[in-house]
Amino acid sequence: MILKSCKNMTIVPTLNMSIWTCLNSFCMAKHKLVVEGTSITINKEGFISLTDIAKRSSDREPNQVIRSWLRNQGTINYLEAWETVHNVNFKHGQMDMFRKQASNNRAKISAQLYIEETQAKGLTSKSGRYGGTFAHSDIALNFCYWLSPEFQVYFLKEFQRLKSEEARMLGLEFDLRREISKANYPFQTEAIDTYIVSPKMNKLDKKNIYSSEADLLNKVLFGCTAKEWKKQNISKKGNIRDHATIEELMILANLEFLNGKLIQWDCDQELRAKMLADTVKEQLTLYKKSKAVKRIKEKEQRRLD
Repeated sequence: MILKSCKNMTIVPTLNMSIWTCLNSFCMAKHKLVVEGTSITINKEGFISLTDIAKRSSDREPNQVIRSWLRNQGTINYLEAWETVHNVNFKHGQMDMFRKQASNNRAKISAQLYIEETQAKGLTSKSGRYGGTFAHSDIALNFCYWLSPEFQVYFLKEFQRLKSEEARMLGLEFDLRREISKANYPFQTEAIDTYIVSPKMNKLDKKNIYSSEADLLNKVLFGCTAKEWKKQNISKKGNIRDHATIEELMILANLEFLNGKLIQWDCDQELRAKMLADTVKEQLTLYKKSKAVKRIKEKEQRRLD
């Protein structure tokens, strides 16, 4: 971007990399549990690998272990009860067929067949090298108990530890989320202090200048000032930035840096407003395509849920 009434320089505003690195690392899901020496995969949906758990009983034939579990009447009853609570599209009528098959020693009930026939949501199963059978944590606990009540105790203990750790990390992530907009704030304040504020100004005039620059960023990004937003959202707690999206907070950090540079280059506020608005459009498009931002938002949604 070329600055017409400023010095002929270009700049690409960048979010503080230490903040970005921390956010990115916190958003990477933990994919493994190790219980009594058994490594258990947890997929992106939070489902637990029954295939990995079954290897504890039979490393060569984990699928056979899962089939045996599915032929258990107690398992059939539990799965139907779970799906009744969590899945409005579950086909209850198909369960009679599985109950009959469960009483037949020669019958083979696979996870894939069960899922296809009943439209179950508590289990997923894929064939192939990177496939396997995964289950919701409730169902995985039932499988562990069927396999070994003692192992279930150890599994539950480790799973609870993982959830506690995840909750702690989500809390840290939330703190970082609120800090994003402050990451490059010093660049803007230093520019204001150096190039706009005069030593002869009184406190009120200085305050008005800082408020004017804050309003500038809020207008180009959110379409209104913080005061205007508050009037329109009286019932909401916090301020306009507390309710901003991840993309908006990251762009805000970049705007603070860019605005500081434009002030340094002696650009008037009208020109700065235009250039900052153009930056918002460009970066909003880019951030919406970012996989890292998507991971941040998914983690944030899990925290809210």
